[in-house]
Amino acid sequence: MSTTSTQPSSAKTKPDGGPQRGEAMLGAEILVACLEREGVEVVFAYPGGASMPIHQALTRSKSIRTLLPRHEQGGVFAAEGYSRVTGRAGVCMATSGPGATNLLTGIADAYMDSIPLVAITGQVPQAMIGKGAFQETDVFGMTLPVVKHNYLVMNVNEIPRIVKEAFHIAQSGRPGPVLIDIPKNIQEARTQPIFPQEVHLRGYSADRKAGDLELNELVGLIGAAKEPMIYCGGGIISGDASVELLEFAERTQIPVATTLMGIGCFPENHPLSLKWLGMHGTVYANNAVNEADLLLAIGVRFDDRVTGKIEKFAEHGTIVHIDIDNSEINKNKVVRLPILSDVKYALARLNELLAKAGYERAGAGNFSRFPGWYEKIAGWKRSFPLAFKDTDTIIQPQYVIRLLHEMTKGEAIITTGVGQHQMWAGQHYDFIHPRTFITSAGLGSMGFGYPAAIGAKVAKPDRQVIDIDGDGSFLMNIQELATAHVENIAAKAIILNNQHLGMVVQWEDMKYESNRAHTFLGDPRDPKRIYPDYVALCKGFGVPCERVLEKKDLRAAIQRLLDANEPYVLDVMVPYTEHVLPMIPGGATYKDVIV
Repeated sequence: MSTTSTQPSSAKTKPDGGPQRGEAMLGAEILVACLEREGVEVVFAYPGGASMPIHQALTRSKSIRTLLPRHEQGGVFAAEGYSRVTGRAGVCMATSGPGATNLLTGIADAYMDSIPLVAITGQVPQAMIGKGAFQETDVFGMTLPVVKHNYLVMNVNEIPRIVKEAFHIAQSGRPGPVLIDIPKNIQEARTQPIFPQEVHLRGYSADRKAGDLELNELVGLIGAAKEPMIYCGGGIISGDASVELLEFAERTQIPVATTLMGIGCFPENHPLSLKWLGMHGTVYANNAVNEADLLLAIGVRFDDRVTGKIEKFAEHGTIVHIDIDNSEINKNKVVRLPILSDVKYALARLNELLAKAGYERAGAGNFSRFPGWYEKIAGWKRSFPLAFKDTDTIIQPQYVIRLLHEMTKGEAIITTGVGQHQMWAGQHYDFIHPRTFITSAGLGSMGFGYPAAIGAKVAKPDRQVIDIDGDGSFLMNIQELATAHVENIAAKAIILNNQHLGMVVQWEDMKYESNRAHTFLGDPRDPKRIYPDYVALCKGFGVPCERVLEKKDLRAAIQRLLDANEPYVLDVMVPYTEHVLPMIPGGATYKDVIV
């Protein structure tokens, strides 16, 4: 991740690289000029009274595309989708009060998943702050626990510095969201701005590099290991370290399991891949990570959905943890060798040290360093494959995803909502590239999938972008179909419609003797009727939609979705009785897995 913002080629700079003074401008115009200087291509922004001056300035920008979401939450999720596929900070904007509070879930989502985001909110005029003015909320205070940093702009002359700092903070080190709250009178104030060319933040350093002493110690641990594993996560993707990870795995010949956030950082069609671990991860990944004698945890945070009962997680192995964020070291799991470092640097340097130590890079399928370990893992794969009971007539959700993978050759960008469909997408679509599985992992925000697909498609217009969603999750931000239609954004969606909150139903079946506690999403007066009617709803938005009831019709329907050059929805009816398996119950260990 770059630690400095890039300057567009049209930006003027002084010969000595110092700050540049501009002509007198309104605060709102200065803000837009700053966004242009940061290379911002698109802003997802919903206007209101406290942000109108900024929207007026945006209409005059020649380089920024302003997209109008139909809800602020849709806007922030779209900005996240843009960020997750590009690695650059997504930008969203809302007015004060309810506009700002509607951004909170998306900001928290970006914080949990370490996604670079710059959220801009209008605020009531300074003289009204703290007086309970119309549409006033303390968004600065409300966001403190869920941002990397935030600002309340109190002087129009501070806008250039604050915006420059915001993008630097959001995109450097461990990425995250930054909020800029701007009172309306500041937006309407006029000054001659000074645009800084560099950022200097006392006490903030994102440049962290491991020393050779600790890296050589790690090389020694690898040389002594008999059954080692790599457990890696979203830090590989945000650190742009997938290439280095692949070389490291092939030099050491150590198998790899990822977290949900790490899906795609290591190609899942690689012989060393065990896909992902955790509550609904593969049995063989969970077994291997927990029974390894050396566990290399890289760019991960030992979250509960991966570890289960934390004191029992990898309890017999030596754990090495490489991470850029010192606060994550020994937070959830005490480790033998902590290494504070940018993961791209650490892996690149490890590859150099391994080469000097005689570790040649093995070709695909030519791995022989740990034969007994490979055979043990192969045995687990044979005993516990990712399988499901397929039929000739009923459309199983896993089948839908496997068919989509086949028809897209694994090259689509997949977004998801949150629930069973999210887990099935991760299990049955084999991802081979980073930034192609876009999901709300840490916060688990329903309604994420389709707005994120819009943002991803805006960022990657030439790629096939498909939201795999559930009927409950899709309905939460269905209004964004209007955004996709009006802006001609060809984001697709496949709804795995079981008329229930499927993941909660699964827990009801397991813990509460299948007693349904408000998890039926259909019409209780006519339970056999498919409700709501997504075909009719989509028609109202001007978006084509098909309902698929029989398995024989599915392939042709998916092909029509793939061929469409506009937003397109498939409403695929699947059984609500299907469970996501394997499953490790919360707070349990890998040995308690349900298969």
